[in-house]
Amino acid sequence: MSEQLSRAISSNQEGPHSDVPGLVARYWQNPFRKPIAEHSAAAFAEAASIVDTFHGPIILDACCGVGESTATLARRYPEALVIGVDKSAHRLGKHTAHSSSADVGRYVLVRADLNDFWRLAADAQWQPTHQFLMYPNPWPKKKHLGRRWHGSPVFPSMVKLGGNFELRSNWSVYLQEMSLALAALSVDSAMEQLPDDLAPITPFERKYQASGQALWRLQAHLEHPQLVEPSQLDELRKLAEATADMLKSSARKNEARR
Repeated sequence: MSEQLSRAISSNQEGPHSDVPGLVARYWQNPFRKPIAEHSAAAFAEAASIVDTFHGPIILDACCGVGESTATLARRYPEALVIGVDKSAHRLGKHTAHSSSADVGRYVLVRADLNDFWRLAADAQWQPTHQFLMYPNPWPKKKHLGRRWHGSPVFPSMVKLGGNFELRSNWSVYLQEMSLALAALSVDSAMEQLPDDLAPITPFERKYQASGQALWRLQAHLEHPQLVEPSQLDELRKLAEATADMLKSSARKNEARR
């Protein structure tokens, strides 16, 4: 049982990073031109050949890890083709069927870098009905904002794909930043804490739940994204700063009571 426990995320960042709106604006206005990796291009071409012959909804499960969530989503949406994407061959190699063959649904697992896959999918004008991002690496150090998906150059491509978007994490700051990033592109989102009795659909979710950590979900509909006016970007930056200051103050008060 102890092997399943996980420490809560520790960060030198108290609240959402105020640079998020500015990064989103920069990358929205300046396309990501990093060359596509050969293995990602080959993997996308294989996935695209399946998509081209499938007449039904497409769902993307990004950072799918061992693919447990992909299989679960395939059962949840039996009319859809679910594509799980992860960059690790080791993680994908651990995939096992999570249901009987009669109840498995339609899904494929793809080894590719999402920095490439999202761009290729956007260029191919895929239109997924849903996009899931389950427990991505939080990169919790403040200096690593650019490694979080909402702070990366590929973020606009993911948003342009559209569909109903769901992000889950055990670090609420990640969701607060994602909400800011989406707001910079005129997309509304809603954040909530998941129930304690949630049926976990990824190994990380299961481990965090067993450790008694709070789990969070953000949902949004990625429809007609467009960059807000500069004045609104500045307002979002100030909002992030105010939220971070409020959280710092609350943390100091809690520490003083101990």
